[in-house]
Amino acid sequence: MAPSSTRADPQFPIYIVSKGRADSRLTVRHLDAMRVPYHVIVEPQEFAEYAAVIDPKKLLALDPDYKRRYDTLDPVGDERGMGTGSGPARNFAWQHSIERGAPWHWVMDDNIKGFFRFNKNLKVPVADGTVLRCMEDFAQRYANVTMAGPNYFMFASRKAKAKPFTLNTRIYSCNLIRNDAPFRWRCRFNEDTDLSLRMLKAGFATILFNAFLQYKMPTRSVRGGNTTELYGDGTLLKSKVLAALHPDCAKLVWRFGRAHHHVDYKRFTTPLVRHAETVVAAGVDNYGMTLRQLA
Repeated sequence: MAPSSTRADPQFPIYIVSKGRADSRLTVRHLDAMRVPYHVIVEPQEFAEYAAVIDPKKLLALDPDYKRRYDTLDPVGDERGMGTGSGPARNFAWQHSIERGAPWHWVMDDNIKGFFRFNKNLKVPVADGTVLRCMEDFAQRYANVTMAGPNYFMFASRKAKAKPFTLNTRIYSCNLIRNDAPFRWRCRFNEDTDLSLRMLKAGFATILFNAFLQYKMPTRSVRGGNTTELYGDGTLLKSKVLAALHPDCAKLVWRFGRAHHHVDYKRFTTPLVRHAETVVAAGVDNYGMTLRQLA
């Protein structure tokens, strides 16, 4: 997908949470190629390492107090001396965006290899941030949406029909969050799932876009991050913790030779509630995006 003729940059701040990945910088590299501004939240002790390869003006050192105050909801992991995961940095991003006066913010994992438009069963890589703006504009139409984001590349089948978006399900790895939502990140593991479930149980709606996709690298496939300190014992503990937090809709299952969690989202049926002042023009707005074969 070539750069749009009427480029529509995302209007809300973007934060990349990163740890131990100054060498790979997958999300950073892709947003740079898209010419989209961002901040990277890093551990204070890794700031110099990241500053050697990223403009220091784009870096934010995580306030250690966010780790000290973070609720892991996992006494077993605490006893084992496991790390807090990425939740403290995500909460830091949330507060930082509020202090900037932003009504929404993006928080992204650091292992996203690209963004795509999924149209007519083609997954087309995009060249700028217009797709992020599309998701922002759509989410803002509705008074009861608190979180949205693109689906995973691997979950969008080119051989089956798909709706442009799925309502009331989990939002993973690339989250557009409304800042006045009465929540904050918690949990050492599966914090995306936990936050999605708490929003849905409170009666809010979430939007998972199938029209726009992210190519997020599989967990444990990229060195760094929280892989060693959180997943060294496999997936049993993290799956048990989520099932214990949400026993009404989550359970522990065994698939593909290892423990997983399974969440039933069918019970969440909250409809979208459009803002009274929202006016949607007739027809299709492609935001100036055009499909081109690049050399």
